[in-house]
Amino acid sequence: MAVIAPSILSADFMNLGEEVRRMEKVGAQILHVDVMDGNFVPNLTIGVPVVEKLSQWTELSLDVHLMIANPEQTVDLYIDAGANYLSVHFETVLHLDRLLDRIRERGVQPGVVLNPHTPVSALEEVLPKCHHVLLMSVNPGFGGQQFISSSFQKVRKLKSLIDSQDLSVKIEIDGGIGLGNVREAVESGVDIVVAGSAIFGSEDPEEAFLQMEKNASIN
Repeated sequence: MAVIAPSILSADFMNLGEEVRRMEKVGAQILHVDVMDGNFVPNLTIGVPVVEKLSQWTELSLDVHLMIANPEQTVDLYIDAGANYLSVHFETVLHLDRLLDRIRERGVQPGVVLNPHTPVSALEEVLPKCHHVLLMSVNPGFGGQQFISSSFQKVRKLKSLIDSQDLSVKIEIDGGIGLGNVREAVESGVDIVVAGSAIFGSEDPEEAFLQMEKNASIN
């Protein structure tokens, strides 16, 4: 069964600790944390201090997604803050091979993010160094966007590339995933489903999480 990773981008930041506790209560394993710099993407969110507080507040694994320019300059800060998974955008890194090695050497699971326009073939050479690949199924920068319909085809292409190299790289997807399409996401090959507004934008986030898990089960 795929893992549902609630994204705090859609959570109530005035009650963030309580929002996280609710996800712990229903059995979440991973918390997705979007970091935006207002440069690579047209939005500004949280930074190192919030990640550090989250790591002190919860035992959930922190899946930190760096939507920032020049991530080489700050990855160590997020590792020190408590990131467990750390994802950088293919589109922002000049020496990606070296950066993935650096993240892994620091004891954190390295991942690469692909924007909707970036083909999975771009990862062929660095795929063995990835713990996971995060496919954006919306254009990054804002929560609550409409799902890009071709994304599941892209998932299948990535799954084929991973299998062709006999790797165990996990496939993650982020953007526009909800109760209506989470099952198709998993059937396409997704291992980690990021869900923001589908969970925290619902009247009952705990029940929404449980329903997402149920719909994601293809056993």
